[in-house]
Amino acid sequence: MSKKAYSPFQLLQKDFAASIVVFLVALPLCLGIALASGAPPLSGLISGIIGGLVIGVLSKSPLSVSGPAAGLVVIVLDAYDTLGSFEALLVAVVLAGLMQVILGFIKAGIIGLYFPSAVIKGMLAAIGLTLILKQIPHLVGFDTDAFGEMEFLQSDGSNTLSFLLSSLQHIQLESSLVGICCLALMVFGQTAYKKRMKWIGSFPIGIAVVLLGVILNQLFKINFQDFYIREEHLVSLPTFEGWNGMVSSLQFPDWTVLKMPKLYLVAGTIALVASLETLLSIEAIDKIDPKKRLTPPNRELLAQGLGNMISGLIGGLPITAVIVRSSANLESGAESSKSAILHGIWLILALFLFPEWINLIPYSALAAILLVVGYKLTKPVLYSYHWKIGLEQFIPFIVTVVAILLTDLLIGIIIGLCVGAFFILKANFKVTYQHIEQLKDERGTYTKIRLSEHISFLNKVSLQHLLDKQPKGSRLILDGSMILNIDHDSLEVIYGFAEIADGREIELTLKSIPPMKFRSLNTH
Repeated sequence: MSKKAYSPFQLLQKDFAASIVVFLVALPLCLGIALASGAPPLSGLISGIIGGLVIGVLSKSPLSVSGPAAGLVVIVLDAYDTLGSFEALLVAVVLAGLMQVILGFIKAGIIGLYFPSAVIKGMLAAIGLTLILKQIPHLVGFDTDAFGEMEFLQSDGSNTLSFLLSSLQHIQLESSLVGICCLALMVFGQTAYKKRMKWIGSFPIGIAVVLLGVILNQLFKINFQDFYIREEHLVSLPTFEGWNGMVSSLQFPDWTVLKMPKLYLVAGTIALVASLETLLSIEAIDKIDPKKRLTPPNRELLAQGLGNMISGLIGGLPITAVIVRSSANLESGAESSKSAILHGIWLILALFLFPEWINLIPYSALAAILLVVGYKLTKPVLYSYHWKIGLEQFIPFIVTVVAILLTDLLIGIIIGLCVGAFFILKANFKVTYQHIEQLKDERGTYTKIRLSEHISFLNKVSLQHLLDKQPKGSRLILDGSMILNIDHDSLEVIYGFAEIADGREIELTLKSIPPMKFRSLNTH
């Protein structure tokens, strides 16, 4: 059955609706991450706006959304201590952006292609679990932590699990009631969408959830004297008296710190961490993209670098591609980067035109949206799927999940990569190769690629490049008759190419290619 084709206007409608949901999710995350970083709230909004308007335009990623990231909070806090001021940090952000531009030009983005599939999917599952654990307190009105905080160990000495238990002892009935109603609507909307109930699909469910939260709280406030959600449990967008008031609140780089040697170490750390998190995020969102589109990693580094340079110049925090906002973008039906660009426009409009309206939104309503996003990233079937395809995939997957859950994103990924590398090296004692032949028959010239006996994850990149460079209209035979052992990631490359070959007008024949035990799982 062919997929439904949308008109350009319908695609724009989907991006428009998704952008509003992403904006509603991104707004408190920008503010929360700025608060957790010890930075002015405006700096978080600036980086969110730049992530939408600059990186959204320059990036070739159709679904990723960029902005301030929780993974950089600790680095920003350490930079304060090292450099002594926010203005000095801004210089480091500009230099970090310049370093990312250089990384893009020297094509360092290729490192993103070497992340094992099990580790990337483990990262997605771990972020989903973390979202669930972090958003339950906000759902029940325990908002003492910043909304965007994602670290396991918290600044007050508690951790994610102990904070969750504390939240269950400090339940705010008003927030809980609104949150549960919003969560019920979110789940109902997802179910209705799957059952193709057109009457519910005509209005974006994320927007409906936020409106429900606002309306319920306003009804409580009108009809009950004390039973309503107080300001400390609502979004708190800073307000300014016009353009001049906002400009006077901006902070700019202090270029006198250029003579400090430690500045360059801080900038290099920001560039490295931001680049890794970006490459991980675009690889992850590409894997769950229903259309299986690929983001050029070097172009992404260029876009992120320019975005960080501009962000630092006008008082913003470091920026990366962020999987939480990107996942919310995908779940809301986005089709292209127009959604990310529009979400940047909404952030500007919210800041200048209707901050009072935005400040009516309960955190519990936004938590309901993120809880569903988190569940979609960490469905139970994802764990059983990796168990079934073998321990070589399951162990790196589950180690990555646990490591990220108990530490942070980058430390967890490094641990997962180390475990994955162990299994890769264990399975590969011989150098693999490919035979490529140009042959002729009565129909003309065709290419025959004979794969070798042992194909591991180490061959994934070269195999992907080999298939990608096949010209439009060509004939290709992939001969696997010599194969003794081929890993799951390489099979995913082959069968993924088989799915798009017709669209590229390539006549592909798979000869003696082992079948996949289980086809690639799309959790969406």
